[in-house]
Amino acid sequence: MNPVRTLSRPLLASIFVYSGVDALRNPEPKAKAAGPVLDKLGETLPLERVQMVQLNAGVQLAAGSMMVLGRLPRLSALVLAGSIVPTTAAGHRFWEEEEPQKAMQQRTHFLKNAAILGGLLMAAMQPKSRRRRRRGQRRAAKASS
Repeated sequence: MNPVRTLSRPLLASIFVYSGVDALRNPEPKAKAAGPVLDKLGETLPLERVQMVQLNAGVQLAAGSMMVLGRLPRLSALVLAGSIVPTTAAGHRFWEEEEPQKAMQQRTHFLKNAAILGGLLMAAMQPKSRRRRRRGQRRAAKASS
């Protein structure tokens, strides 16, 4: 396997594993910060704020762990990309901040998450390794003969 890919996947996934564990242990602050967005989601989902935060944390922990281990990395990256969008929209609403310092901090986190989203999309679109491609070609050749 490509050493850059071997190193980059765990680095990219590490924030999700850490954040997932942290949110599972202590979901209340995140639920409070994301309150307005979670309340809107609560109109369609039969879950409380804290439950939504815990659900998202579980998804991030599971998909991040899979990505760290190199298991279904493209699917894991897509799942993480899908999870970071609502997380960012709910947790980093810089446009609502009145204090310039807090607005700047939230904007920085928002843009950081946008950059992570870009990395996840790149990881999700990465082609299979040469070895896996050859294995698939051999299987297809056997099946057609």
